[in-house]
Amino acid sequence: MWMLVFWVLPLFALVYIAWHVWTILPLAAIWKTLVIALGVSCFLMLFLSVARKFDSLPLSLAQVSYEIGTSSIFVLMYLVIIFLVLDLGRLLHLVPKTLLYHNGYSALGIFIFVFVIFLYGNLHYYNKVRVPLELGTSKHLSKTYRVVMLSDMHIGYHNPRKELARWVDMINAEQPDFILIAGDIIDGSMRPLLEENMAEEFHRLKAPVYACLGNHEFYAGHPEAKQFLKDAGIRLLVDEATVIDSSIVVIGRDDRTNMRRKPVKELVSDAATLTTSNPIFTILLDHQPYNLDRSEAAGVDFQLSGHTHRGQVWPISWITDHIYECSWGSHQRGNTQYYVSSGIGIWGGKFRIGTQSEYVVATITSK
Repeated sequence: MWMLVFWVLPLFALVYIAWHVWTILPLAAIWKTLVIALGVSCFLMLFLSVARKFDSLPLSLAQVSYEIGTSSIFVLMYLVIIFLVLDLGRLLHLVPKTLLYHNGYSALGIFIFVFVIFLYGNLHYYNKVRVPLELGTSKHLSKTYRVVMLSDMHIGYHNPRKELARWVDMINAEQPDFILIAGDIIDGSMRPLLEENMAEEFHRLKAPVYACLGNHEFYAGHPEAKQFLKDAGIRLLVDEATVIDSSIVVIGRDDRTNMRRKPVKELVSDAATLTTSNPIFTILLDHQPYNLDRSEAAGVDFQLSGHTHRGQVWPISWITDHIYECSWGSHQRGNTQYYVSSGIGIWGGKFRIGTQSEYVVATITSK
């Protein structure tokens, strides 16, 4: 059902926008046709990118094609919003009819408005926000830990090795004891990761890295994605746990794409057998922040999730805020603390409007 909505609604939106573009442009029919054809071509590149039809192109061309195709869906959404507002204004006699018919000033005004919005969104995307987080626990720790936490890197065509290298430098500058990644390290196609040898960049990290799978690792090809993460020196936890300094146990849960993954309660029970220390501070990495009550019931101390991106751009953030108990930021249920990251990277077009790209620097201390 959701996939049908994802594919069909944009097509209706495309027809709606094409009609408005035709009526508002004061140009000859041939020029209007060319403008609409260009817009439709950009949008169709979205379908080609999802189907990975760009993998056979030269890498630089594939990157540009991916950027154009995946950016078009956001531009399409904002044009729909603009024209809906103008149409509503016209129905309420607040907007004159002449504003939407053969009006070059209106067309130019809309173009400038959309351009400025997305220019801001692109610049804001590259600003990675450092989020400090204090995690106190009554459980005994060997020391105070400094941990860098992130999710949704989506490295690939639109987040290439150069961008990954910048993130690695930012993480190393924090001098963490260890690093946690809550899934979606890979965007989709494995081709750019292998061709640019991105695994090499992860080896520059100066602290151990622990991660769980996200849904995009499944889209990329489950075995290939797991092999890449292994080659990158990342300790991938798939329904398993590891102990750090006999003080902290980190559990990585398989993504909910796998309907047969273990329940949280069983994972916590299994993790308890790994150490004689009791109690021990428990961290759960679970990519998609559903059923937060189950982590609370299982006695998890802290859960790190991602996946939502908080919608990436407004007003999609309103939708994610409605769907999830917590779609972004810190949250608490009983004695369990949560952080849902909006991600350091992004899917599709590089725009952040009303949301932020971020990484978390957590300090874990005994109270």
